[in-house]
Amino acid sequence: MRLFKHYILFLSGVAVSVLLSITYSRVQRTLTPTPTPTFAMHARNTYTVWHTAENRRALDLSQKVRVLCWVMTQPQHLESRTQHVRDTWGKRCNIILYMSSKESDFPTVGLNVSEGRSQLYWKTIRAFQHIHKHHLDDADWFLKADDDTFVVLENLRYGLSKHNTEEPLFFGRRFTPFVKQGYMSGGAGYVLSKEALRRFVKGFAEGLCTHNTELEDTGLGQCMETMKVRTGDSRDVMRRQTFHPYPPDYYLPRQLPRRRPWYLLYEHYNPVEGPGCCSDLAISFHYIDAVGMHTLEYYTYHLRPYGYKYRFNPDLTD
Repeated sequence: MRLFKHYILFLSGVAVSVLLSITYSRVQRTLTPTPTPTFAMHARNTYTVWHTAENRRALDLSQKVRVLCWVMTQPQHLESRTQHVRDTWGKRCNIILYMSSKESDFPTVGLNVSEGRSQLYWKTIRAFQHIHKHHLDDADWFLKADDDTFVVLENLRYGLSKHNTEEPLFFGRRFTPFVKQGYMSGGAGYVLSKEALRRFVKGFAEGLCTHNTELEDTGLGQCMETMKVRTGDSRDVMRRQTFHPYPPDYYLPRQLPRRRPWYLLYEHYNPVEGPGCCSDLAISFHYIDAVGMHTLEYYTYHLRPYGYKYRFNPDLTD
């Protein structure tokens, strides 16, 4: 009988221990918050690894196709515009120069010209003369852009990689009036080969080119034609434009057939509106404010749809 009582007491102790353990576990679960479900990402920064691998070809091309960028700016735009160029696409140029009327610690190169629209072509002339004197051998191609233009350097280098910088060529958004062979939109940006830069500077040194207009892009186009520098076709293999004088929303919405709007009147090639307007390898957009700069930077270099296959692979269509 005594043995039976000891046995009952032992089982009761075990039961109490189990009940206490269960109660403690329930209290712990109540006090400890449930972890938030997360995406199945590896602990390492795999995005950085993938992004670096993705960029290997672009990084290699940046050493083979060296681009000097010069940005036309002015003292009152350094904080509102130019610093946002520096913080986004400007860091991908092999060399970048900020050309202004005054030298500053930004830094800007002072060109000893006045400010104002009437001085834009003088700025352009002085800027290319400065580059020819100090940086001719530091780059293969020479890009001019405004301080409110966004540029995708990787796409520019890819397009230029098929051309010889020792040939007299310049590329951009080709416009038709005023110059027989056409000229390139100043706002969309344009790029000169090394030989084109030599000829432009030579044209002014020998009096073959003159400052006969206040329109920067037209004046440069006239000098290019005089100096036998050819206009290149910067469209992609599907004949879609890569340089754009206006923001994306001017081109991307699908439109019913209509007369050309004012911003398409000067186009050399028949313009297309809607999704077929713009190359997947677009190079530039103009009239981009500070917020737009950082937005395009994010869309271009960071936003990725998971599992998406590119609809346009230029390496397969060349």
